[in-house]
Amino acid sequence: MSSVAASTQNQALCALLFLYRRVLGTELPWLDDLVRAKRPARLLECLRLRVKDVDFARNEIIVRAGKGDRDRRTMLPVALKDALARFVEVVRRQHGRDLIADAGWVALPHALGRKYPNAGREWGWQWVFPATRIHLDAGSGQRRRHHLHESVLQRAVREAVLRAGIPKHAGCHTFRHSFATHLLEDGHDIRTIQELLGHRDVRTTMVYTHVLQPRRHEPCRPIARDRSIASRDRQSVRPRPAAA
Repeated sequence: MSSVAASTQNQALCALLFLYRRVLGTELPWLDDLVRAKRPARLLECLRLRVKDVDFARNEIIVRAGKGDRDRRTMLPVALKDALARFVEVVRRQHGRDLIADAGWVALPHALGRKYPNAGREWGWQWVFPATRIHLDAGSGQRRRHHLHESVLQRAVREAVLRAGIPKHAGCHTFRHSFATHLLEDGHDIRTIQELLGHRDVRTTMVYTHVLQPRRHEPCRPIARDRSIASRDRQSVRPRPAAA
């Protein structure tokens, strides 16, 4: 199944577990030991953003439980601030309609749902990028919205790349590489970039320093040199205009 997306593989595994446990009433312990396919962790960091973790006043985003289960702070680009604020306002109005329809719940991390029973409907805990549909959570009976699935964003980026006519391979993770290399080009220190990217080891961040290596002087190709010489020779033998 190496050619199948990680989410598809995990969905198939969940379907098998449901079939044997809930339908056939048979326990298969060895299925619990299967290693689930890895999903794009950094992409999920974006999709799992909560409203309370976007600070428009300080131009800052807090990534919760990112790769390695660590929190970190990163920048909110000023160029995108107004557009994101308008989008969040659309989400806020949608959440208001969900509340009226006896919905408006989201899943809470860890045991917060038991500690704060009504927090799942509060505005601050809502997803910045919510799913388009409401689902009924079987365990709690709550009508919830999940965050957008990663495939939605991946498909949107892919379509944007095609429309832009970019011939190179590019995806969601390309933005992360561009972010790092541009910061390096602008002279930011490697430790700051390491913190913003959430790298545990600075050696991982050092991979991006190849962009700072000076490019070797490109030698003049023979054909270009010959054309330059021929053009100069033609200029030197051009006849002078006759005197009046």
